[in-house]
Amino acid sequence: MPHTHAFRQVDVFATGPLTGNPVAVVHDADDLDDAQMAAFARWTNLSETTFLLRPTDPGADYRLRIWTPGGELPFAGHPTLGTAHAWLEAGGTPRSAERVVQECGVGLVTVRRGTGDDGTARLAFAAPPLRRSGPVGPEDLARIARGLRVRVADIADAAWVDNGPGWVAARLDDAAAVLAVEPDLPAFGDLKIGVVGPYAPGESDAAVEVRAFVPDIGVAEDPVTGSLNAGLGQWLAGGFLPASYVASQGTALGRRGRVHVSLDADGEVWVAGAAVTTVAGTVTL
Repeated sequence: MPHTHAFRQVDVFATGPLTGNPVAVVHDADDLDDAQMAAFARWTNLSETTFLLRPTDPGADYRLRIWTPGGELPFAGHPTLGTAHAWLEAGGTPRSAERVVQECGVGLVTVRRGTGDDGTARLAFAAPPLRRSGPVGPEDLARIARGLRVRVADIADAAWVDNGPGWVAARLDDAAAVLAVEPDLPAFGDLKIGVVGPYAPGESDAAVEVRAFVPDIGVAEDPVTGSLNAGLGQWLAGGFLPASYVASQGTALGRRGRVHVSLDADGEVWVAGAAVTTVAGTVTL
């Protein structure tokens, strides 16, 4: 028998109305089974739809399941921040006043509350450990080049930055090269490719432009991607990029996402951004 659930749609990493990446959040979803979750995720047709559940780990404030139109993910970044925002807005009370602990497929993820230099409220998650890291082999590098329709020589560097979804990243010479990519999506196969390139000083308020292509889960290009930016931060922050920087994403899709990445003194990468509820109501599933 269908049940009515509280529902929110949250815009994450936005810099103004409708400029970020929306996530659909279903509250108190313990009564839903996998088929219902998958069907609703297909119906919303967003890059991710999440379901809030009672935690099974005593250290967690809530448990989260994350679905794309093509299946379930163990972790994703903008759903983590958007769902934490929705849970807090709905009256969720964390065990700690300054942080929320999320249980998901990769384990426990810490989300902390803060504000930006402009006074805007932000949430930040601690990047999960990389499941796969390091150099990309010649065969996969050739696949990436084919998928991006660039030459292998145009890829300045590449690395696996997989914290759950399966990311592999390619660095191009500059942001303009990133924005010029016109991918051959059928050539991707099962690859989930993130592309990053730097802006020249003074060219943008951001240090880099980022794009994320994930056609194998039913999302050709994700507007703004927390998990990819977390992996990129673990790869590039404090080396090719400063320990603290801002990434722009979504430009090619008419969005204006901003992701704030920082490497702290303990070597932990944090990924922060704004989150605002744009739709609130109920859904019957």
